[in-house]
Amino acid sequence: MNLFSRSWTALRTAVAETPDEDFDRPSGCTGWLVRDLVCHLIIGAQDVLITLVTPAESEPTVDAVTYWGLVEPPTGEDPLDALILRLAAAYGEPRWLKFHFDDVGSAAGRAAGLADPAVRVSTRDEVLTVGDFLSAYVLEWTLHHLDLIAHLPSAAEPPTEPPAETLAAARTLLERIAGTSFPASFSDKDALLIGTGRRTPTDAESAALGAFAARLPLSVG
Repeated sequence: MNLFSRSWTALRTAVAETPDEDFDRPSGCTGWLVRDLVCHLIIGAQDVLITLVTPAESEPTVDAVTYWGLVEPPTGEDPLDALILRLAAAYGEPRWLKFHFDDVGSAAGRAAGLADPAVRVSTRDEVLTVGDFLSAYVLEWTLHHLDLIAHLPSAAEPPTEPPAETLAAARTLLERIAGTSFPASFSDKDALLIGTGRRTPTDAESAALGAFAARLPLSVG
């Protein structure tokens, strides 16, 4: 629960601090500008709110690890991806994206803080505890925080990165999803970027990965 709050608060702060002129820069999500990513985050916050008020009585079918599955890398042809681009453009000025994200995002954060981690909820035709649901989203928020700042200027005032503890938690979760560990020489940030295909490994990193390199990138969804 605390890691969810830390990752979500850090991401919301990073969006609020992103200058309006940088909303037209590319994000770390292929094919999405920063504004498209923020629009996706608004939908993510809505999903959190909806799930937290969708109780379930049956036994859990997934946990924080199995909530995510390994899927084919996105092609940009998914109808929802196209919708994101249109919605983001419809906002016009970045200030309206920021306003809506702060409004819905703060509500999602409050709802998460008030929720009982033992309560079961339903989402995506699965049942899991609130604690597992929020833990799963630490990976989502941390990766998207890295996406947000991927191409922002860093010369004068570097953009704020995700907290160290949420980077570590996201790495652990990705390793559990993959069923193997990244080399100990990899920082948590590099493990996440390389593991999900957001950065190409160097020759030395590929050698350290060994046979695991052939399984990359890991696309979770």
